Amino acid sequence: MARYMFSVHSGAGGGVPEMTEEEMQQGWQKINILEDEMKSSGALVFSGRLLEPETATVVRMTGGELLTTDGPFAESKEHLGGFYIIEAADLDAALAWASKTTEAVGQPIEVRPFWEMPDA
Repeated sequence: MARYMFSVHSGAGGGVPEMTEEEMQQGWQKINILEDEMKSSGALVFSGRLLEPETATVVRMTGGELLTTDGPFAESKEHLGGFYIIEAADLDAALAWASKTTEAVGQPIEVRPFWEMPDA
């Protein structure tokens, strides 16, 4: 089984639409159903939701000096809002899960396989 990361990009395609409380509850219900299905099939390894980009801190080495700055430098209307790590037999199986995921969360899903370390 190969592992794949599904990146959920918030704000894609013009931002996240305003939702009523009822619409938000219906959205979470769809996500919970999807995650229950992923868990029961053994596909879900881990998932997480991230706070807004303003809460990020970037840590880097510059000229041998450690620097920390607030938030990401990328100027984009899209940002990583969350992710899923799944196990699937192949890319086709991962894409089948990704199609269910994009339907449930209402945002684009980037599917990327993990690099498998040789002899690990």
